[in-house]
Amino acid sequence: MNTLHIDVAVIGAGTAGLAAYRAAKAAGRSAVIIESGPYGTTCARVGCMPSKLLIAAAEAAHEARHTAPFGVQVTGDVVIDGEAVMARVRSERDRFVGFVVRGVDSIPAGDKLLGHARFIDNTTLQVDDHTVIKAGRVVIATGSSPVIPDAFKPLGDRLIINDDVFNWHTLPRRVAVFGPGVIGLELGQALSRLGVHVRVFGARGGVGPLSDPAIRDYARTAFQQEFYLDPHATIERLSNNGDEALIRYVNLAGESVTEHFDYVLVATGRAPNVQHLGLENTGLPLDERGVPLFDRDTLQCGNSPVFIAGDANNYLPLLHEAADEGKTAGSNAASYPDVQPGLRRATIAVVFSDPQIAMVGKRFADLAPGSFVTGEVSFEDQGRSRVMLKNRGLMHVYADKQTGAFLGAEWLGPRAENIAHTLAWSLQMGLTINEMLDMPFYHPVVEEGLRTALRDAAAKLAQ
Repeated sequence: MNTLHIDVAVIGAGTAGLAAYRAAKAAGRSAVIIESGPYGTTCARVGCMPSKLLIAAAEAAHEARHTAPFGVQVTGDVVIDGEAVMARVRSERDRFVGFVVRGVDSIPAGDKLLGHARFIDNTTLQVDDHTVIKAGRVVIATGSSPVIPDAFKPLGDRLIINDDVFNWHTLPRRVAVFGPGVIGLELGQALSRLGVHVRVFGARGGVGPLSDPAIRDYARTAFQQEFYLDPHATIERLSNNGDEALIRYVNLAGESVTEHFDYVLVATGRAPNVQHLGLENTGLPLDERGVPLFDRDTLQCGNSPVFIAGDANNYLPLLHEAADEGKTAGSNAASYPDVQPGLRRATIAVVFSDPQIAMVGKRFADLAPGSFVTGEVSFEDQGRSRVMLKNRGLMHVYADKQTGAFLGAEWLGPRAENIAHTLAWSLQMGLTINEMLDMPFYHPVVEEGLRTALRDAAAKLAQ
């Protein structure tokens, strides 16, 4: 058993872990990074990038089928080559993973350990049966994994998670998706557009991450016009029928229906990877999920020399947040016991569905009733959106009644990923609705829809 004495030990070599390691090294501390699985971040391997590759293929197929309203006639059927689609997904996925792995390769060999780390006490780790690390501080950056409820276990080998999708060598014929959140919506719609028979089921009425009832209802109706979506599904039976899954459910018309599927994709949430770290040996207070209680600004766990960053703390499980948190955790671990709040940017979230969903700042559910006004715009008659035949969507922007400050927004609509950045920058700059209206808006652009929503909010504030 080898023993290492180190300033900062980082558990996990994903986005947050790599950022933490680099921050600790930049501060002049000795550091080691420990990884129990293959190198390559969640985003590159099974998240952001491969899902966007599948979505890009789906968008190409969808656009090819919908040229006639522009007066452009495409003769013949649109043919989906499932093997070619998945070959590009895997190839480009591997390319993105390669970028990450090359970054890891640049880390000195003596700073990398392969194996599963467990706490012996707050600052002592054992890695498999080969190394004991005596650290001054520890950063937990172990990421998260899909949650599979017990109700789906009878599906056996027909049960898959999103990780499995990106290793397919061709497209299946029939897929049921459970969980119309970000992952379920993106993959469900993409597979449907690629010719897969898709059913998307939910349990609690949610559509994506939306909390504004009006936006959520609009989104549900918009997606139901394209593929089967039941956010309040009643499932009567789930079973494995050899080489297919059997699902009996009550459809939207109230009828009991039995269908067979090649796979059932469960996208019902993710949980922090903290269960096998030996946290019970640390004495750190844990929440109901077994995650150490931590300060959201410094990422310090209590007053201890332990910090937690990225998906492992489940606060804002997004890549850009993981990178920021990793830097904060690594810097504070290096300077412990002198810890400082790290950078917290305006919150921004995007679902790459069509129409896209976006949220910036405070959600509708976060706001106190009566404390704000809502500015609204429909994209159905918005000029540029109609020109492009992308005129589906509804936006709500929220403004403080007392100060006129922009608080946040939820919406569904075209080019939401771009508008979201404009709003996030405005929020981080602390702008009011009137100050935002003083900014330039070109014509004709989709962003003029945002201006309409801001004008509506300004009129309500004036009242």
